[in-house]
Amino acid sequence: MTFSSEPLLIFDGACGTTLQTMNIDSAAWGGLDGCNEYLNISDPDSIVELHRKFLSAGAMVIETNTFGSSSVVLSEYGLENRVAELNRAAVANAKKAVAEFSTKESPRYIAGSIGPTTKLPILGHISPEDLAATVTEQMRTLLDGGVDALIVETCQDLLQIKTSLIACFDLLEKEGVDIPVLASVTFEQQGTMLVGTDISAVCATIAPFPVFSLGLNCATGPTDMEPHIDYLSKNWKKRISCIPNQGMPEVVNGKTHYPLTPTQYGKHMYDFVTNKGVSIVGGCCGTSPEHIKALVAALQDASPADRKEVLT
Repeated sequence: MTFSSEPLLIFDGACGTTLQTMNIDSAAWGGLDGCNEYLNISDPDSIVELHRKFLSAGAMVIETNTFGSSSVVLSEYGLENRVAELNRAAVANAKKAVAEFSTKESPRYIAGSIGPTTKLPILGHISPEDLAATVTEQMRTLLDGGVDALIVETCQDLLQIKTSLIACFDLLEKEGVDIPVLASVTFEQQGTMLVGTDISAVCATIAPFPVFSLGLNCATGPTDMEPHIDYLSKNWKKRISCIPNQGMPEVVNGKTHYPLTPTQYGKHMYDFVTNKGVSIVGGCCGTSPEHIKALVAALQDASPADRKEVLT
């Protein structure tokens, strides 16, 4: 099997909230608390262990610890000149973990994670040219490292995702590389992207790109994602991904808590796969290895629904 030929792909869970549960030496942060990507070089063993936790739970795909490994984000920590080093280390850490679990019968894959940076071009925070440059720099190292796919995720405005995808496919063509590219947008609880875009506009915008899939991640749990997944099921002809949070976060005893249990999460995702035809699933904020274990169990004998009759 290859990444593209797998009928159902199960991604890993949350990086940040899982790292918070691990016993990481405070010195490993080097005074850069919150920069998970720095751990790729300061404490690689912890990042490998993070990946192992999700692979042990049954995840088929792990994302590199590179969500914020672009120069735009790293500049907030004074690390803007270490983009290649951090991305290269992230892929190496992922490969080390995958090598322990991947077999010919059950291969495991690595998706290079490309986040939205912290600046929105549609609001004038960054020019499309500068965004394209920072995305290209990050993607080049991920490709050189040998990832199996790229995921452009948590996109919050259409100019942002268009710019990132143009940069991505330009680089792939230039490098002569052909790997799947997944596009994932974020919808707020009010039912639109951050700047008011609805799901139909997203589909129309992404349709011209040769993406492997389109879907949603972050911001909300599966319940709030259901109307958008339903629309994609009926209107998006390629593969659909759904990587939700564990519900809307709550503050319990002064700590952030995500309310959806592993069993509840598994049931939601089983419905998306078997009734909506979603074929790429995983977890975002709050999803623990236990959530992914429950997801794997729920989908053990499941197949994505055939959407040919409902596509409009």
